[in-house]
Amino acid sequence: MTAVLSSRRGTCAPATVTGADLRVPLVTGGRVRYANLDLAASAPALTAVADHVSALLPYYASVHRGAGYASQVCTAVLEKARETVATFVGARADDVVVFTRNTTDALNLLAGCVPGPVLRLDVEHHANLLAWGGGRVLRAASTVEQTLADLRDALAADRPALLAVTGASNVTGEVLPIAEIAKIAHAAGARVAVDAAQLAPHRRVDIAASGVDYLALSGHKLYAPFGAGALVGRRDWLDVAPPHLSGGGAVHAVTAPAEGGAAEVTWAPAPHRHEAGTPNVLGAAALAEACRVLPGALDPAHEAALLHRLETGLARVPGVRTLRIWPDSTDRVAVSTFVVDGHPAGLVAAYLSAEHGIGVRDGKFCAHPLLARLAGTPDASAVRASLGLGTTVEDVDRLIGAVERLVADGPAWEYAVVDGRWSPVPDPRGTDPLGLGVPAGPTAAGCGGR
Repeated sequence: MTAVLSSRRGTCAPATVTGADLRVPLVTGGRVRYANLDLAASAPALTAVADHVSALLPYYASVHRGAGYASQVCTAVLEKARETVATFVGARADDVVVFTRNTTDALNLLAGCVPGPVLRLDVEHHANLLAWGGGRVLRAASTVEQTLADLRDALAADRPALLAVTGASNVTGEVLPIAEIAKIAHAAGARVAVDAAQLAPHRRVDIAASGVDYLALSGHKLYAPFGAGALVGRRDWLDVAPPHLSGGGAVHAVTAPAEGGAAEVTWAPAPHRHEAGTPNVLGAAALAEACRVLPGALDPAHEAALLHRLETGLARVPGVRTLRIWPDSTDRVAVSTFVVDGHPAGLVAAYLSAEHGIGVRDGKFCAHPLLARLAGTPDASAVRASLGLGTTVEDVDRLIGAVERLVADGPAWEYAVVDGRWSPVPDPRGTDPLGLGVPAGPTAAGCGGR
């Protein structure tokens, strides 16, 4: 069954995703079509991606140095995937693509290669806040204009090697002017790395045109949830840095150590220098297939219309407040985070799932400093709805109606905190539809996810 960007839009090309017709149980009885409004955390697989992985599975074998035909096929697929990802992000001819597990892995890899301190803003996801170790964390100002001015001053004063910024906030969806930031950083002698985990699923990215030096992204947010991400960027730092992991595939030669000595190692250049061990061929192939399909499916104008519909509807509900960092921000991806007065965020999310079949995310979204500034709630938590391929007008309207009902009438079921998470009590739905013997009940959460 084909899921299109909007059930009421006839001019948009189909964007087929798996699970479009998934029906989930309600605590009040019956089943409804699942409204997945948690795409900023993890997106379902594009059908084209799932089909591509299925077609590759019979050929699956270890890559590089394998004489068997299947090994040669997988090696070719892996290396072609690098080209496809590079094209997707507008990489320069001499840029390198290193496959990683996800954006967090990619940024930590780059952190081991930077020859100096790193400047970043306090609005970042933890992956782009904590990976770098030393360097200043600059408090974002109340406007984009002042934030850019503060970045210019901090770059001049600190002379960092790298400025690391988010492409789009995972909390508010606000997009920074990356090309302008790159110019400011380069004028101060710094390079720029962009956390594009939230930007790439919604916008065409061109690192060569924007002047970005490094970019990190995750397949599981690009409708390719098969455990691969990528770091794309300039080769020189990556070629001389210590390997991200030490092991097979990252070396040209290893000489046996003398008595009591250490082995002599000749490390390979990037990308293989940082891809020790058997690579995730299926994940890289899935990521590349998503990069082939997404450019023809992205429709930022339509996503903006859905986001406007959502926030306009929520604004009509008494006691609901949406969060923003910068009132002068003019561009956003389809992410909206809100609080409901008098209702803990975890309770709101549990209610939306249990009584309305709507998936959202609650918590601090691995952005604790930012939520502490914006949420204005006792636990600094909020609710996030994130839209994308497969989101329909009906999904948006169902969320608005559910929040209206919560504020007007309260939940129809009992809820309590169980193992650190708000949950319906009792919960008759179960969580083992595949019959795997999965225990029922919630598990304690960390930061609330990306």
